[in-house]
Amino acid sequence: MYKNLTEYIAALEKAGELRRIAAPVDPVLEAAELTDRQAKQPGGGEALLFERTGTEFPILTNMLGSERRICLALGVERLEEVGERIEALFAEAVRPKTGWMDKLRLLPLLGEASAWLPRTVSRRGECQQVVWQGDEVDLGRLPVLQCWPHDGGRFVTLPLVHTVDPETGVRNVGMYRMQVFDSRTTGMHWHRHKTGERHYQEYKKRGERMPVAVCLGGDPVYTYCATAPLPDGVDEYLLAGFLRRRPVELVRCLTNGLSVPADCDFVLEGYVDPEEPKVIEGDFGDHTGFYSLRDLYPRFHVTCITHRRGAVWPATLVGIPPMEDAWIQLATERIFLAPIRLAVAPEVTDLWMPPAGVAHNLAVCVIDKSYPGQALKVANALWGAGQMSFNKFLVVLSAEDTAGVSGEGYVEAIRERLHRFDPARDALFSRGVLDVLDHAAPQTGFGGKLCLDLTRKLPEEGGELPRRDDIPIEILWDDFVRKAGLGFDELLWLATGNTDPGRDISTTPHGRLRLDARFKPEAVDRGWPNVVTMSPAMISRVDARWTDYGFPSPPIPSPSLRYLPLVRSDKAEL
Repeated sequence: MYKNLTEYIAALEKAGELRRIAAPVDPVLEAAELTDRQAKQPGGGEALLFERTGTEFPILTNMLGSERRICLALGVERLEEVGERIEALFAEAVRPKTGWMDKLRLLPLLGEASAWLPRTVSRRGECQQVVWQGDEVDLGRLPVLQCWPHDGGRFVTLPLVHTVDPETGVRNVGMYRMQVFDSRTTGMHWHRHKTGERHYQEYKKRGERMPVAVCLGGDPVYTYCATAPLPDGVDEYLLAGFLRRRPVELVRCLTNGLSVPADCDFVLEGYVDPEEPKVIEGDFGDHTGFYSLRDLYPRFHVTCITHRRGAVWPATLVGIPPMEDAWIQLATERIFLAPIRLAVAPEVTDLWMPPAGVAHNLAVCVIDKSYPGQALKVANALWGAGQMSFNKFLVVLSAEDTAGVSGEGYVEAIRERLHRFDPARDALFSRGVLDVLDHAAPQTGFGGKLCLDLTRKLPEEGGELPRRDDIPIEILWDDFVRKAGLGFDELLWLATGNTDPGRDISTTPHGRLRLDARFKPEAVDRGWPNVVTMSPAMISRVDARWTDYGFPSPPIPSPSLRYLPLVRSDKAEL
């Protein structure tokens, strides 16, 4: 695949997927505003390489922000190829073996699998060509972004955070944002559901410092794997080896004994001390399109920084969808559909997570239905499966109603099926785990769930209802939302984000499902967040400098201009 981020940049440039910006660009807000304008272009726009950042390092943003770019990162022509490989391997592994020749045929398969395992080497890696230790350690020398006006500061947004279970030594590589507090410390945004937090609690029980290593860059497949919904205990670098068809080569850190990919661009070595009190982290303009508000998280102490010569700083921007993370989510849908079918619900033929649903708020599932209650069975199975347990709204369709379509094509199928929807019969309410960033949940990380069973109904389920002229769903909006002139996807984003199914959805006396999608700061005791938008001053600055960046005139309008009517205060919280 790629030896480092520079090789990937060259591949992007060759494919026409990259724009170099030679003019000076400030990592504080300016780079983010330019990235937002690109990311929301049809198809994801271009990756941006900011060559003059006020530091010695360029910044790469939106690097996985299109289907073509993420295919280049994963080394495939189609994202479905990865899922097809997984299914083929599983089929061969479980095929009945009737004789010794059949068993011998497994040897190449086992040999191939062993070749994916990460390998530690004794030499130094390319990531350690330059070493900052002692007084040289200074996070201020790195071009860390401030993404949005009310962010608590600058944040590392594409970190590959390495920790190990102190009991088993099993590695985890996760992506947790890191707020820079000073020259040597950052926050570590470990949610209670995440493996990093579990490791932290284990070290706390033992009364030991927790070694942590944070990598950035290298082969872009590492960045994808750190986001992948792997089961706890499965090494992300095993997945990376499978995707690359060769093992990840690891080297030892210089100050804490952890192992990291030899070909990364940067490594921040250090530790978290569980005996230290947690510190205030945030606010942060998050992938939900709202700010995640300040809370207490561990402090990461940086003891050493290493980087390769010619290193490039990778960063992502999240906010109101669609953004780069929508394309990463698309890859996850295509790759992990096969494991869902194999291990959770074999009747599932497709899974779509619309960008407006910000990964966890909304999912659409298509099934081959053969018996009554099957859609509800699938809903309960998915709500108990890994990161799908964070799902809040689930729509289930029959495969026969979706033949020949996928993705956005499901919208029309859903609309048609809603004309036969009976809220009293076809709505399954539940409660369970939610994403910690779900601001509408009654309690942090816990609240209501709703499945809309839009499958064709069998006789045992009451059969198909006559098609009604209207759709029996109504949504309550704030006046300022109605006046904002938002499109369907934008309203879907707000409705699923601002609604808790257990508290905000009811059935009217006329048999209609009513969703209260209004802003409800009084409904939660932890604060209701503001919508994420850029400051008018930065929007004007980027407009004025548009041709300086090398873009043709006129400027692409700032996406934030559409959402300023939704902003309810001059801070992160309403």
